[in-house]
Amino acid sequence: MRAWQIEATGSPPRLTRTPDPVPGQGEALIEVEACALNFADLLMAEGRYQEKPALPYVPGLEFAGIVRALGPGVAGPAPGTRVAACAGHGGLAELAAVPARLLVPVPAAMSPDQAAAFQIAYGTSHVALDHRARLRPGETLLVLGAAGGVGLTAVEIGKRMGARVVASARGPERMEIARAAGADDVIDSETPDLKAAFKAAGGFDVVYDPVGGPAFDAALRATRPEGRILTIGFASGEVPQIPANLLLVKNLTVMGLYWGGYRGFAPGVQTGSLSTLFGWFAEGGLHPHISHVLPMEDFPEGLDLLRRRAATGKVVIRTR
Repeated sequence: MRAWQIEATGSPPRLTRTPDPVPGQGEALIEVEACALNFADLLMAEGRYQEKPALPYVPGLEFAGIVRALGPGVAGPAPGTRVAACAGHGGLAELAAVPARLLVPVPAAMSPDQAAAFQIAYGTSHVALDHRARLRPGETLLVLGAAGGVGLTAVEIGKRMGARVVASARGPERMEIARAAGADDVIDSETPDLKAAFKAAGGFDVVYDPVGGPAFDAALRATRPEGRILTIGFASGEVPQIPANLLLVKNLTVMGLYWGGYRGFAPGVQTGSLSTLFGWFAEGGLHPHISHVLPMEDFPEGLDLLRRRAATGKVVIRTR
């Protein structure tokens, strides 16, 4: 089969031909149709992610395809079932052997591209806003990086949960994409005085931040007393230093959200959230935004789109 491999930390990926995998105990063999890219793929390839697969490894955190065979001790899903998986790596190949417990059946109306792009982005935003921040109807939610892969899903989910959503995105085109996803107000993240622009929006009860850097500080100072700030990631490349005196004076809470971590210590949080989200999709309530669909050979170009923050929503690689 064809598969991309990362052979050394920081080295460019290489498209190779490797033996077809054989599903082992507890595994299923998946014919991969599409793999979505995440910022974590870029960090992992550079050795800067919290999870570091043994080298060499096949990149691709989340993907979708069809069950082709089951390994020993696996009762299902049955061969022929359309599934999605978030396995941490292995998706950028024509075949993948995956622990069967990670497989999620895909709704009939969901395309392979949508299924590949759905779990991490929507799962992250739903667990963050519902399970962690306890966002309530009528509250005001600020979403930073609102036209990115997770940001757009936070806009959609925040609106569905009954919040007033303020979206911060870079430039008119991205601002319009965030507005189309349901944002009530939009703010250009490149405005010269972002702190003043945030304060003019009226203050925030919850902040969703996958960006970090100066935007975090500006949002922190515009957060209302007893507000909750979610740190999702640091796409700016700058990890904020949090002034604890502001947390004290305004009774603020800053909380981290690493969606993948729940797979290890509280998998029911993930599975319950995904069940809700697939239900919302089936009702027509969620609309995954995919800005680029690229062929297998163009995986490096997809990584570069993430590196340059040139994509909106998700980037998907077709593996067949």
